[in-house]
Amino acid sequence: MSDKDPAPLKPNRPKLALHVPEPPFRPGDTPDFSSVDIPAAGSAPRPDTSAAADDTHPLTTHLVRVLGEDHKAVGPWDPKLDADTLRKMLRDMVTVRVFDDRMYRAQRQGKTSFYMKSTGEEAIAVAAAAALSQEDMHFPTYRQQGLLISRGYPLVDMMCQIYSNKGDKLLGRQLPVMYSDKAHGFFSISGNLETQFPQAVGWAMASAIKGDSRIAMGWTGEGATAEGDFHAALTFATVYNAPVILAIVNNQWAISSFSGIAGGEKATFAQRAKGYGIAGLRVDGNDALAVYAAVNWAAERARSNNGPTLVEFFTYRAEGHSTSDDPSGYRPSNEAKAWPLGDPIERLKAHLVALGEWDDERHAAMQEELSAEVRGAQREAEKKGTLHSASIDFPQDVRTMFSDVYEEMPWHLKEQQQEMVDELEAKRRWPS
Repeated sequence: MSDKDPAPLKPNRPKLALHVPEPPFRPGDTPDFSSVDIPAAGSAPRPDTSAAADDTHPLTTHLVRVLGEDHKAVGPWDPKLDADTLRKMLRDMVTVRVFDDRMYRAQRQGKTSFYMKSTGEEAIAVAAAAALSQEDMHFPTYRQQGLLISRGYPLVDMMCQIYSNKGDKLLGRQLPVMYSDKAHGFFSISGNLETQFPQAVGWAMASAIKGDSRIAMGWTGEGATAEGDFHAALTFATVYNAPVILAIVNNQWAISSFSGIAGGEKATFAQRAKGYGIAGLRVDGNDALAVYAAVNWAAERARSNNGPTLVEFFTYRAEGHSTSDDPSGYRPSNEAKAWPLGDPIERLKAHLVALGEWDDERHAAMQEELSAEVRGAQREAEKKGTLHSASIDFPQDVRTMFSDVYEEMPWHLKEQQQEMVDELEAKRRWPS
């Protein structure tokens, strides 16, 4: 028998079989989410923020929901927000969607190389931003643009980063949509997802060591929970009782692989909190009030030194992973419309209407106003260049590629920088 031949089967033993998770629906299928358990709004109990972590673990298989079918807020998780706060959240969510649509079209027009929309997930980032303090630090993925918009970050600056033009504060060093702004509590995005989880935990630990009052919130998708950084982050958060909120945005799809590839068939992602002995919540991510209530609860727990919380936001990625992705290749084209938790913007709008604090006329006027605002920001950003014109008409100062790496630039980099400048100057004087 050669080394490559399989060992003979033992008598009376069945053959082993490998399970490869498959999504329930593929292109051409009719999506049916009737098997998804959606508990009634208001049915989830709300433990005290000082409760033992074990007391929260039943909530890792439940679903925290506030908005009922009648669009009214019910149950112990109702944050009882005033109408002005609700309208601000609605406005921010609509702004995100209008911004996304505008930038998506800009990419299709060749004005930028890449874009990622958050359609169907707007409530998660916007409500989280509303629930946390402006001083708290977020460690986001590339689908939390709502954090910046909610915190008043200029749309023009966001667009300049997308265009990598002369106005890009990151000097063209980051892939489009990978923003960074310390003043707005938005840590630099990394395209290698899951790095932000241990970074968030480390930042929160440093805040505790300094006796600060600021907490951190780390963000990830369900697919990246299969990476080692996820478990390293939870270990440190558990051991050192870090004042951090760790959010998993379960939008069902990690690029083209569905959530089962990351373990979603066997348990909810929130249930991973049980293995680490920390608090866990599973939340309707399309219910802005539920998101706000859950983040507010986890924040109060962290600020009171009661430890970290792992939160799964259950939602659906309504469009492609990015402008480089065609979801019709791996899922039914109408699957987003069949998603049982609905559209987060429409749900919050209907809630405000039910309260008598909103109507279709005001909503249409707001959409028109925001569309004009986003178009105006786009015109301003494009004055500083786009993908085609930025490198020609508005070139970045190439010397900056050597900057911001060392506190003091080493001599050999100074020499290389000068050589590059001399060569560019020579080409400018004597083009050939």
